[in-house]
Amino acid sequence: MTAITLMVQGTTSDAGKSLLCTALCRWLHRRGVAVAPFKPQNMALNSAVTTDGGEIGRAQAVQAAACALAPHSDMNPVLLKPSSDTGAQVIIQGRAVSAMEAAAYHDYKLVARRAVLESHARLAARYTAIVAEGAGSPAEINLRHNDIANMGFAEAVDCAVILVADIDRGGVFAHLIGTLALLSDSEQARVKGFVINRFRGDLGLLQPGLDWLERETGKPVLGVLPYLQGLHLDAEDALPRERGRDTGFDIVVPVLPRISNHTDFDALRLHEGVRLIYPAPGDAPPGADLICLPGSKSVRSDLAWLRERGWDTHLRRHLRYGGKLIGICGGFQMLGRAVHDPHGIEGGAGSSAGLALFDMETTLEPVKQLRDVVGRLSWCDAALRGYEIHAGVSGGPALASPATLLEHGADGSLSTDGQILGTYVHGLFDTPQACDALLAWAGYTGGGAPDIGARRLADFERLADAVEAHLDTARLAALFGVPGIEGR
Repeated sequence: MTAITLMVQGTTSDAGKSLLCTALCRWLHRRGVAVAPFKPQNMALNSAVTTDGGEIGRAQAVQAAACALAPHSDMNPVLLKPSSDTGAQVIIQGRAVSAMEAAAYHDYKLVARRAVLESHARLAARYTAIVAEGAGSPAEINLRHNDIANMGFAEAVDCAVILVADIDRGGVFAHLIGTLALLSDSEQARVKGFVINRFRGDLGLLQPGLDWLERETGKPVLGVLPYLQGLHLDAEDALPRERGRDTGFDIVVPVLPRISNHTDFDALRLHEGVRLIYPAPGDAPPGADLICLPGSKSVRSDLAWLRERGWDTHLRRHLRYGGKLIGICGGFQMLGRAVHDPHGIEGGAGSSAGLALFDMETTLEPVKQLRDVVGRLSWCDAALRGYEIHAGVSGGPALASPATLLEHGADGSLSTDGQILGTYVHGLFDTPQACDALLAWAGYTGGGAPDIGARRLADFERLADAVEAHLDTARLAALFGVPGIEGR
Protein backbone atom coordinates (compact mmCIF):
# COMPACT_ATOMS: atom_id res chain seq x y z
CA MET A 1 0.00 0.00 0.00
CA THR A 2 1.25 3.47 -0.90
CA ALA A 3 0.56 6.29 1.54
CA ILE A 4 -1.75 9.14 0.63
CA THR A 5 0.11 12.46 0.83
CA LEU A 6 -1.57 15.73 1.75
CA MET A 7 0.55 18.86 1.40
CA VAL A 8 0.21 22.03 3.48
CA GLN A 9 1.33 25.16 1.64
CA GLY A 10 1.25 28.73 2.93
CA THR A 11 0.51 32.15 1.52
CA THR A 12 3.67 33.48 3.19
CA SER A 13 6.57 32.34 5.30
CA ASP A 14 5.50 31.79 8.93
CA ALA A 15 1.83 31.50 7.92
CA GLY A 16 1.45 28.40 10.08
CA LYS A 17 2.57 25.54 7.81
CA SER A 18 4.75 23.87 10.44
CA LEU A 19 2.09 24.33 13.12
CA LEU A 20 -0.68 22.85 10.96
CA CYS A 21 1.51 19.95 9.83
CA THR A 22 2.43 19.15 13.43
CA ALA A 23 -1.23 19.35 14.43
CA LEU A 24 -2.30 17.00 11.63
CA CYS A 25 0.52 14.58 12.45
CA ARG A 26 -0.57 14.34 16.08
CA TRP A 27 -4.26 14.14 15.19
CA LEU A 28 -3.66 11.24 12.80
CA HIS A 29 -1.32 9.48 15.21
CA ARG A 30 -3.89 9.83 17.98
CA ARG A 31 -6.46 8.21 15.67
CA GLY A 32 -4.16 5.22 15.14
CA VAL A 33 -2.92 6.11 11.65
CA ALA A 34 0.67 5.30 10.67
CA VAL A 35 1.69 8.80 9.64
CA ALA A 36 5.04 10.45 8.82
CA PRO A 37 6.08 14.07 8.16
CA PHE A 38 7.83 15.21 5.00
CA LYS A 39 9.29 18.46 3.75
CA PRO A 40 10.90 18.26 0.29
CA GLN A 41 13.10 21.31 0.68
CA ASN A 42 13.79 23.33 3.79
CA MET A 43 15.87 26.47 4.24
CA ALA A 44 16.70 26.75 7.93
CA LEU A 45 19.55 27.08 10.40
CA ASN A 46 17.80 25.11 13.13
CA SER A 47 18.47 21.45 12.51
CA ALA A 48 18.41 18.05 14.22
CA VAL A 49 20.33 14.78 14.10
CA THR A 50 18.53 11.75 12.65
CA THR A 51 18.63 8.10 13.64
CA ASP A 52 20.46 7.26 10.41
CA GLY A 53 23.23 9.72 11.28
CA GLY A 54 22.06 12.59 9.10
CA GLU A 55 20.76 16.12 9.53
CA ILE A 56 17.28 17.54 8.84
CA GLY A 57 15.34 20.69 9.63
CA ARG A 58 14.27 20.92 13.25
CA ALA A 59 10.58 21.37 12.37
CA GLN A 60 10.49 17.94 10.73
CA ALA A 61 12.17 16.36 13.77
CA VAL A 62 9.42 17.90 15.92
CA GLN A 63 6.74 16.63 13.53
CA ALA A 64 8.31 13.16 13.72
CA ALA A 65 8.00 13.33 17.52
CA ALA A 66 4.32 14.27 17.08
CA CYS A 67 3.97 11.02 15.09
CA ALA A 68 5.86 9.14 17.86
CA LEU A 69 8.67 8.48 15.37
CA ALA A 70 12.42 8.98 15.49
CA PRO A 71 13.58 11.55 12.90
CA HIS A 72 14.96 10.16 9.62
CA SER A 73 16.82 11.86 6.78
CA ASP A 74 14.05 10.94 4.32
CA MET A 75 11.68 13.27 6.18
CA ASN A 76 13.56 16.32 4.85
CA PRO A 77 15.72 15.22 1.89
CA VAL A 78 16.92 18.72 0.96
CA LEU A 79 18.10 21.12 3.66
CA LEU A 80 19.68 24.46 2.77
CA LYS A 81 21.64 26.16 5.55
CA PRO A 82 22.39 29.78 4.54
CA SER A 83 25.98 30.90 5.11
CA SER A 84 25.58 34.29 3.40
CA ASP A 85 22.86 36.35 1.70
CA THR A 86 23.43 34.48 -1.57
CA GLY A 87 24.96 31.13 -0.58
CA ALA A 88 24.12 28.06 1.47
CA GLN A 89 25.38 24.66 2.46
CA VAL A 90 23.36 22.05 0.57
CA ILE A 91 22.45 18.92 2.54
CA ILE A 92 20.98 16.02 0.57
CA GLN A 93 19.35 13.13 2.43
CA GLY A 94 21.13 14.12 5.62
CA ARG A 95 24.63 14.66 4.20
CA ALA A 96 26.34 17.94 3.30
CA VAL A 97 27.32 17.79 -0.37
CA SER A 98 28.51 21.29 -1.19
CA ALA A 99 28.35 25.01 -0.52
CA MET A 100 26.53 26.71 -3.40
CA GLU A 101 25.53 30.16 -4.51
CA ALA A 102 21.83 30.61 -5.28
CA ALA A 103 22.30 30.51 -9.07
CA ALA A 104 24.32 27.29 -8.88
CA TYR A 105 21.69 25.64 -6.68
CA HIS A 106 18.97 26.65 -9.15
CA ASP A 107 20.78 24.52 -11.74
CA TYR A 108 21.30 21.72 -9.18
CA LYS A 109 17.57 21.35 -8.50
CA LEU A 110 17.19 18.47 -10.96
CA VAL A 111 19.63 16.42 -8.86
CA ALA A 112 17.87 17.49 -5.68
CA ARG A 113 14.51 16.55 -7.21
CA ARG A 114 15.62 12.94 -7.63
CA ALA A 115 16.55 12.79 -3.94
CA VAL A 116 13.19 14.29 -2.98
CA LEU A 117 11.20 11.75 -4.97
CA GLU A 118 13.36 8.82 -3.76
CA SER A 119 12.87 9.81 -0.11
CA HIS A 120 9.13 10.36 -0.55
CA ALA A 121 8.74 6.96 -2.23
CA ARG A 122 10.51 5.22 0.66
CA LEU A 123 8.25 6.90 3.22
CA ALA A 124 5.15 6.22 1.14
CA ALA A 125 5.98 2.51 1.14
CA ARG A 126 6.22 2.41 4.95
CA TYR A 127 3.34 4.57 6.15
CA THR A 128 -0.37 5.02 5.55
CA ALA A 129 -0.38 8.83 5.44
CA ILE A 130 2.22 11.52 4.81
CA VAL A 131 1.80 15.13 5.93
CA ALA A 132 4.00 17.19 3.60
CA GLU A 133 5.01 20.78 4.27
CA GLY A 134 5.72 23.38 1.61
CA ALA A 135 8.28 26.16 1.89
CA GLY A 136 7.64 29.88 1.70
CA SER A 137 4.80 30.40 -0.76
CA PRO A 138 3.83 28.60 -3.99
CA ALA A 139 3.17 32.01 -5.53
CA GLU A 140 6.86 32.97 -5.72
CA ILE A 141 6.78 32.98 -9.52
CA ASN A 142 10.52 33.68 -9.86
CA LEU A 143 11.19 30.29 -8.26
CA ARG A 144 8.66 28.23 -10.21
CA HIS A 145 11.12 26.70 -12.71
CA ASN A 146 12.18 23.22 -11.49
CA ASP A 147 10.33 23.83 -8.21
CA ILE A 148 10.65 21.00 -5.69
CA ALA A 149 9.43 22.85 -2.59
CA ASN A 150 5.75 23.46 -3.32
CA MET A 151 3.56 22.81 -6.36
CA GLY A 152 6.41 21.22 -8.32
CA PHE A 153 6.51 18.47 -5.73
CA ALA A 154 2.71 18.25 -5.45
CA GLU A 155 2.40 17.81 -9.22
CA ALA A 156 5.20 15.22 -9.30
CA VAL A 157 3.55 12.97 -6.68
CA ASP A 158 -0.04 13.94 -7.58
CA CYS A 159 -1.14 15.01 -4.10
CA ALA A 160 -3.82 17.34 -2.77
CA VAL A 161 -2.94 20.68 -1.14
CA ILE A 162 -4.31 22.73 1.75
CA LEU A 163 -3.51 26.45 1.72
CA VAL A 164 -2.98 28.13 5.11
CA ALA A 165 -2.87 31.88 5.82
CA ASP A 166 -2.17 33.92 8.96
CA ILE A 167 -5.00 36.32 9.80
CA ASP A 168 -2.93 37.93 12.57
CA ARG A 169 -0.78 39.57 9.86
CA GLY A 170 -3.83 41.18 8.23
CA GLY A 171 -4.94 40.89 4.60
CA VAL A 172 -5.82 37.22 4.91
CA PHE A 173 -8.37 37.17 2.07
CA ALA A 174 -6.01 39.01 -0.27
CA HIS A 175 -3.28 36.52 0.60
CA LEU A 176 -5.49 33.55 -0.21
CA ILE A 177 -7.10 34.93 -3.37
CA GLY A 178 -3.80 36.36 -4.65
CA THR A 179 -1.91 33.12 -4.08
CA LEU A 180 -4.60 31.09 -5.82
CA ALA A 181 -4.64 33.52 -8.77
CA LEU A 182 -0.90 33.06 -9.38
CA LEU A 183 -1.19 29.27 -9.67
CA SER A 184 -1.74 27.38 -12.92
CA ASP A 185 -5.09 25.73 -13.59
CA SER A 186 -3.80 22.28 -12.60
CA GLU A 187 -2.23 23.69 -9.42
CA GLN A 188 -5.44 25.52 -8.48
CA ALA A 189 -7.31 22.24 -8.86
CA ARG A 190 -4.98 20.64 -6.31
CA VAL A 191 -6.00 23.13 -3.61
CA LYS A 192 -8.78 21.35 -1.75
CA GLY A 193 -9.43 23.95 0.90
CA PHE A 194 -8.20 26.76 3.12
CA VAL A 195 -7.22 27.00 6.77
CA ILE A 196 -7.02 30.37 8.51
CA ASN A 197 -4.51 30.51 11.36
CA ARG A 198 -4.02 32.66 14.49
CA PHE A 199 -7.54 34.09 14.74
CA ARG A 200 -8.59 36.03 17.83
CA GLY A 201 -12.02 37.51 18.29
CA ASP A 202 -15.63 36.70 17.49
CA LEU A 203 -15.84 34.06 14.76
CA GLY A 204 -19.30 35.32 13.87
CA LEU A 205 -17.78 38.58 12.64
CA LEU A 206 -15.42 36.61 10.37
CA GLN A 207 -18.12 34.35 8.93
CA PRO A 208 -19.28 36.71 6.12
CA GLY A 209 -15.71 36.79 4.82
CA LEU A 210 -15.46 32.99 4.95
CA ASP A 211 -18.74 32.67 3.04
CA TRP A 212 -17.48 35.13 0.40
CA LEU A 213 -14.19 33.24 0.07
CA GLU A 214 -16.01 29.95 -0.56
CA ARG A 215 -18.34 31.57 -3.14
CA GLU A 216 -15.46 33.35 -4.88
CA THR A 217 -13.18 30.31 -5.15
CA GLY A 218 -15.54 27.34 -5.03
CA LYS A 219 -13.28 25.82 -2.36
CA PRO A 220 -14.17 25.11 1.26
CA VAL A 221 -12.74 26.76 4.33
CA LEU A 222 -11.62 23.74 6.33
CA GLY A 223 -11.52 25.71 9.53
CA VAL A 224 -10.19 28.62 11.53
CA LEU A 225 -7.49 27.89 14.10
CA PRO A 226 -7.45 30.23 17.10
CA TYR A 227 -4.37 32.08 18.27
CA LEU A 228 -2.97 29.51 20.68
CA GLN A 229 -1.43 31.57 23.44
CA GLY A 230 1.64 30.09 25.07
CA LEU A 231 2.05 27.31 22.52
CA HIS A 232 5.66 26.18 22.29
CA LEU A 233 7.01 24.44 19.20
CA ASP A 234 10.68 24.39 18.19
CA ALA A 235 11.06 27.15 15.61
CA GLU A 236 12.00 26.21 12.06
CA ASP A 237 14.21 29.26 11.75
CA ALA A 238 12.72 32.59 12.89
CA LEU A 239 13.29 33.86 16.41
CA PRO A 240 10.22 33.68 18.70
CA ARG A 241 7.53 36.31 18.21
CA GLU A 242 6.63 36.54 21.88
CA ARG A 243 8.45 39.05 24.02
CA GLY A 244 10.22 37.69 27.08
CA ARG A 245 9.63 38.60 30.72
CA ASP A 246 10.33 42.11 31.98
CA THR A 247 12.24 40.97 35.07
CA GLY A 248 14.39 38.05 36.14
CA PHE A 249 17.89 36.64 36.01
CA ASP A 250 19.18 38.31 32.83
CA ILE A 251 20.59 36.10 30.07
CA VAL A 252 21.68 37.74 26.82
CA VAL A 253 22.08 35.93 23.49
CA PRO A 254 23.57 38.01 20.65
CA VAL A 255 21.51 37.59 17.47
CA LEU A 256 24.29 36.71 15.06
CA PRO A 257 23.55 37.20 11.36
CA ARG A 258 23.91 33.42 10.86
CA ILE A 259 22.68 32.26 14.26
CA SER A 260 21.90 28.54 14.22
CA ASN A 261 19.97 26.26 16.54
CA HIS A 262 18.69 29.11 18.69
CA THR A 263 16.22 26.51 19.99
CA ASP A 264 19.07 25.79 22.45
CA PHE A 265 17.65 28.66 24.51
CA ASP A 266 13.95 27.73 24.47
CA ALA A 267 14.15 26.26 27.96
CA LEU A 268 15.51 29.59 29.20
CA ARG A 269 12.76 31.50 27.40
CA LEU A 270 10.16 29.36 29.18
CA HIS A 271 11.88 29.54 32.59
CA GLU A 272 9.80 31.51 35.10
CA GLY A 273 12.86 33.00 36.83
CA VAL A 274 14.80 34.04 33.74
CA ARG A 275 14.61 37.03 31.43
CA LEU A 276 16.04 35.94 28.07
CA ILE A 277 17.14 38.89 25.94
CA TYR A 278 17.79 38.79 22.19
CA PRO A 279 19.20 42.29 21.53
CA ALA A 280 18.14 43.94 18.30
CA PRO A 281 21.00 44.14 15.76
CA GLY A 282 21.43 47.90 16.29
CA ASP A 283 21.33 47.80 20.08
CA ALA A 284 24.42 48.27 22.22
CA PRO A 285 25.39 45.07 24.09
CA PRO A 286 23.23 45.05 27.25
CA GLY A 287 24.28 44.13 30.76
CA ALA A 288 23.55 40.58 31.90
CA ASP A 289 24.18 37.96 34.54
CA LEU A 290 25.00 35.41 31.85
CA ILE A 291 25.90 35.83 28.17
CA CYS A 292 25.51 32.90 25.78
CA LEU A 293 27.26 32.90 22.41
CA PRO A 294 25.05 30.75 20.18
CA GLY A 295 25.82 28.45 17.29
CA SER A 296 26.68 29.96 13.92
CA LYS A 297 26.61 28.73 10.33
CA SER A 298 29.40 31.17 9.46
CA VAL A 299 31.66 31.44 12.50
CA ARG A 300 34.37 33.66 11.06
CA SER A 301 32.00 36.22 9.54
CA ASP A 302 29.87 36.27 12.70
CA LEU A 303 33.05 36.82 14.74
CA ALA A 304 33.80 39.84 12.59
CA TRP A 305 30.24 41.06 13.12
CA LEU A 306 30.64 40.79 16.91
CA ARG A 307 33.87 42.78 16.82
CA GLU A 308 32.37 45.49 14.62
CA ARG A 309 29.68 46.02 17.26
CA GLY A 310 32.00 46.03 20.25
CA TRP A 311 30.97 42.68 21.69
CA ASP A 312 34.61 41.59 22.18
CA THR A 313 35.22 44.55 24.49
CA HIS A 314 31.84 44.07 26.16
CA LEU A 315 32.55 40.39 26.90
CA ARG A 316 35.84 41.21 28.61
CA ARG A 317 34.17 43.89 30.71
CA HIS A 318 31.37 41.44 31.56
CA LEU A 319 33.92 38.88 32.78
CA ARG A 320 35.94 41.51 34.65
CA TYR A 321 32.86 42.35 36.71
CA GLY A 322 32.16 38.71 37.51
CA GLY A 323 29.66 37.79 34.81
CA LYS A 324 29.50 34.27 33.35
CA LEU A 325 29.87 33.29 29.69
CA ILE A 326 28.78 30.18 27.77
CA GLY A 327 29.68 29.39 24.17
CA ILE A 328 27.77 26.65 22.34
CA CYS A 329 29.14 25.03 19.16
CA GLY A 330 30.13 27.97 16.91
CA GLY A 331 30.02 30.21 19.98
CA PHE A 332 32.47 27.82 21.67
CA GLN A 333 34.79 27.98 18.65
CA MET A 334 34.79 31.79 18.85
CA LEU A 335 36.21 31.62 22.38
CA GLY A 336 39.49 30.08 21.20
CA ARG A 337 42.60 31.69 19.75
CA ALA A 338 41.74 31.06 16.09
CA VAL A 339 39.23 29.52 13.70
CA HIS A 340 40.69 28.00 10.53
CA ASP A 341 38.64 27.19 7.43
CA PRO A 342 41.22 25.80 4.96
CA HIS A 343 38.57 24.18 2.73
CA GLY A 344 36.18 27.14 2.55
CA ILE A 345 33.43 25.20 4.33
CA GLU A 346 31.66 28.35 5.56
CA GLY A 347 32.82 30.87 2.97
CA GLY A 348 36.20 31.92 1.65
CA ALA A 349 39.12 29.78 2.81
CA GLY A 350 41.27 31.37 5.49
CA SER A 351 41.73 31.92 9.22
CA SER A 352 40.39 34.39 11.77
CA ALA A 353 41.60 35.34 15.22
CA GLY A 354 39.24 34.23 17.95
CA LEU A 355 38.41 35.97 21.21
CA ALA A 356 41.35 34.18 22.90
CA LEU A 357 39.41 33.38 26.07
CA PHE A 358 40.33 29.69 25.75
CA ASP A 359 43.76 28.32 24.83
CA MET A 360 42.61 26.30 21.81
CA GLU A 361 42.15 26.52 18.05
CA THR A 362 39.48 25.12 15.74
CA THR A 363 39.76 23.82 12.19
CA LEU A 364 36.68 23.26 10.03
CA GLU A 365 36.72 19.88 8.29
CA PRO A 366 34.63 18.68 5.30
CA VAL A 367 32.88 15.88 7.24
CA LYS A 368 30.51 16.98 10.00
CA GLN A 369 30.18 15.43 13.43
CA LEU A 370 26.51 14.40 13.74
CA ARG A 371 25.38 12.52 16.84
CA ASP A 372 22.99 12.45 19.74
CA VAL A 373 24.80 12.57 23.08
CA VAL A 374 24.17 11.54 26.67
CA GLY A 375 26.30 12.42 29.67
CA ARG A 376 26.63 14.84 32.57
CA LEU A 377 28.18 18.14 33.49
CA SER A 378 31.83 17.74 34.49
CA TRP A 379 31.61 19.33 37.96
CA CYS A 380 28.43 17.64 39.23
CA ASP A 381 26.10 14.71 38.64
CA ALA A 382 23.57 16.68 36.59
CA ALA A 383 22.56 14.50 33.63
CA LEU A 384 22.13 15.93 30.17
CA ARG A 385 20.99 14.83 26.73
CA GLY A 386 21.63 16.73 23.52
CA TYR A 387 23.18 16.50 20.09
CA GLU A 388 26.22 17.63 18.12
CA ILE A 389 26.22 19.17 14.63
CA HIS A 390 29.57 20.73 13.76
CA ALA A 391 32.31 20.75 11.16
CA GLY A 392 34.87 22.18 13.58
CA VAL A 393 37.51 20.09 15.32
CA SER A 394 38.97 21.89 18.34
CA GLY A 395 42.25 21.21 20.07
CA GLY A 396 44.48 22.78 22.71
CA PRO A 397 45.31 22.86 26.43
CA ALA A 398 41.88 24.29 27.32
CA LEU A 399 40.25 20.95 26.50
CA ALA A 400 42.07 19.31 29.41
CA SER A 401 39.37 20.83 31.66
CA PRO A 402 36.14 19.67 29.96
CA ALA A 403 32.69 21.14 30.47
CA THR A 404 30.79 17.89 29.97
CA LEU A 405 31.55 14.19 30.22
CA LEU A 406 29.70 12.30 27.48
CA GLU A 407 29.40 8.62 26.68
CA HIS A 408 31.83 9.01 23.79
CA GLY A 409 34.31 11.14 25.78
CA ALA A 410 35.01 14.55 27.27
CA ASP A 411 33.63 17.67 25.58
CA GLY A 412 34.28 21.38 25.67
CA SER A 413 36.10 23.40 28.28
CA LEU A 414 35.56 25.03 31.66
CA SER A 415 37.95 27.86 32.49
CA THR A 416 40.16 27.58 35.56
CA ASP A 417 38.48 30.61 37.15
CA GLY A 418 35.05 29.04 36.60
CA GLN A 419 33.67 31.97 34.61
CA ILE A 420 33.63 30.60 31.06
CA LEU A 421 32.11 27.40 29.72
CA GLY A 422 32.27 26.11 26.16
CA THR A 423 30.66 23.03 24.64
CA TYR A 424 29.64 21.41 21.36
CA VAL A 425 26.40 20.10 22.93
CA HIS A 426 23.19 21.56 21.54
CA GLY A 427 20.16 21.22 23.79
CA LEU A 428 22.37 21.98 26.78
CA PHE A 429 19.50 23.48 28.81
CA ASP A 430 16.77 21.03 27.75
CA THR A 431 17.33 18.56 30.61
CA PRO A 432 15.96 20.14 33.81
CA GLN A 433 18.82 18.85 36.02
CA ALA A 434 21.47 20.27 33.68
CA CYS A 435 19.58 23.56 33.28
CA ASP A 436 19.30 24.04 37.05
CA ALA A 437 22.99 23.21 37.54
CA LEU A 438 24.12 25.54 34.75
CA LEU A 439 22.03 28.43 36.06
CA ALA A 440 23.33 27.80 39.60
CA TRP A 441 26.88 27.92 38.18
CA ALA A 442 25.97 31.25 36.59
CA GLY A 443 24.63 32.65 39.88
CA TYR A 444 20.89 31.89 39.79
CA THR A 445 19.76 29.70 42.69
CA GLY A 446 16.01 29.60 42.22
CA GLY A 447 15.80 26.25 40.41
CA GLY A 448 12.55 25.49 38.60
CA ALA A 449 13.85 24.62 35.13
CA PRO A 450 11.02 23.63 32.76
CA ASP A 451 10.73 20.11 31.36
CA ILE A 452 10.88 20.83 27.62
CA GLY A 453 10.05 17.24 26.67
CA ALA A 454 6.89 17.14 28.77
CA ARG A 455 5.89 20.60 27.54
CA ARG A 456 6.33 19.53 23.91
CA LEU A 457 4.11 16.46 24.39
CA ALA A 458 1.41 18.55 26.09
CA ASP A 459 1.47 21.02 23.20
CA PHE A 460 1.16 18.17 20.66
CA GLU A 461 -2.04 17.16 22.42
CA ARG A 462 -3.20 20.76 22.49
CA LEU A 463 -2.71 20.98 18.70
CA ALA A 464 -4.59 17.75 18.08
CA ASP A 465 -7.41 19.05 20.27
CA ALA A 466 -7.49 22.21 18.12
CA VAL A 467 -7.85 20.10 14.96
CA GLU A 468 -10.79 18.26 16.54
CA ALA A 469 -12.44 21.46 17.77
CA HIS A 470 -11.86 23.89 14.91
CA LEU A 471 -11.23 22.03 11.63
CA ASP A 472 -13.54 20.03 9.39
CA THR A 473 -12.23 16.59 10.36
CA ALA A 474 -14.69 14.81 8.06
CA ARG A 475 -13.20 16.52 5.02
CA LEU A 476 -9.67 16.00 6.33
CA ALA A 477 -10.36 12.29 6.82
CA ALA A 478 -11.61 12.07 3.25
CA LEU A 479 -8.52 13.87 1.91
CA PHE A 480 -6.24 11.39 3.68
CA GLY A 481 -8.42 8.52 2.49
CA VAL A 482 -7.90 6.57 5.68
CA PRO A 483 -10.85 4.33 6.58
CA GLY A 484 -12.06 4.30 10.13
CA ILE A 485 -11.43 8.00 10.90
CA GLU A 486 -14.70 9.61 11.79
CA GLY A 487 -14.98 13.35 11.37
CA ARG A 488 -17.38 16.03 12.44
